[in-house]
Amino acid sequence: MTRRHAERLLHALHAAQAAFYAGKGGEAALRELLAEDVRWHVPGRNAIAGTHEGIDAVLAYFARRRELAAQSFRMHPGELLVGNGDHVAALTDGTAAIGGEEHHWSTAGLYRLEGSRIAEVWLLPLDPEHFDRIWTPPLERDDP
Repeated sequence: MTRRHAERLLHALHAAQAAFYAGKGGEAALRELLAEDVRWHVPGRNAIAGTHEGIDAVLAYFARRRELAAQSFRMHPGELLVGNGDHVAALTDGTAAIGGEEHHWSTAGLYRLEGSRIAEVWLLPLDPEHFDRIWTPPLERDDP
């Protein structure tokens, strides 16, 4: 895999996600970029955690994020790490207004690519407890 290929694919994915999360784009652009049997792993104990298997489940996960963030979720891509295999790592910050609060977090995403499609993703929050708190709706939290 070349760095240029990885950059193009992740840029296209992030652009399609940005439009979808903002409510300005449908699923079509995402379906073009995701493998039919894509798997998306989100760790933690929160409303979006789990392994989402298959394109429909991954799109439902994206829709859940959009709903929880009331279309305010924005991704801010950072560094991209590319090697000789089919995996790419990307550092990405996120911002959203959830439950009336502005939030910011950082993640590393490990992507497995198959040609021009995303086959699998592991989302790794740099501060897992903070990430869980952000993505747990206020009414579902244990704290006051």
